[in-house]
Amino acid sequence: MNKEPLIGAMRQMITMFDQEAEKFLSFCYFKTFHQKEFLGRQGEVCQDIFFIIKGITRSLIVDTAGEEHTIHFSLENQFICDYTSFMLQTPATNSLQAVEETEVVVLPRKAIEWGYANLQQGDKLGRLIAEYYFIYFDIRLKNQYLFTPAQRYENLSKVFPNIHNRVPQHMIASYLGVSPVHLSRLKKSL
Repeated sequence: MNKEPLIGAMRQMITMFDQEAEKFLSFCYFKTFHQKEFLGRQGEVCQDIFFIIKGITRSLIVDTAGEEHTIHFSLENQFICDYTSFMLQTPATNSLQAVEETEVVVLPRKAIEWGYANLQQGDKLGRLIAEYYFIYFDIRLKNQYLFTPAQRYENLSKVFPNIHNRVPQHMIASYLGVSPVHLSRLKKSL
């Protein structure tokens, strides 16, 4: 499997020399997750960050009543993990699940720590990734209150291209905060 998409994504954010990239990659490895397989589970401490080469994942929370809520999708060329769990070394509040067969580069804690200490712009890389996810989740939270379910549905494809062909409708409904029946009505009205 080719690690070039990971290096390409990193080089879009920072300047990185070939020797730095090679050493960083020496800590990383490939892994394939089958459909519905978990990359991490709610309640476990997250020790790895994943970079998606191919596939799609969802972040989900199981509430106190045992109901699943999809809070995020991640596509190719994105980094994903429960960042709060990873940074604070506390139990994860959400699970990560492969929606379809998903190939990732696993960036273990050792790789991240080496990157912060040894990449010339490692701190900048971490900051830019953190800023991306802060902005995404800030906008996502505000959109839940500022837009109707129909508007959120219409915007879904802008955030996640081709999502309707890759993800089951009940997960999309959960992400939008509506029932599957309501989602069917929305689709018919648009």
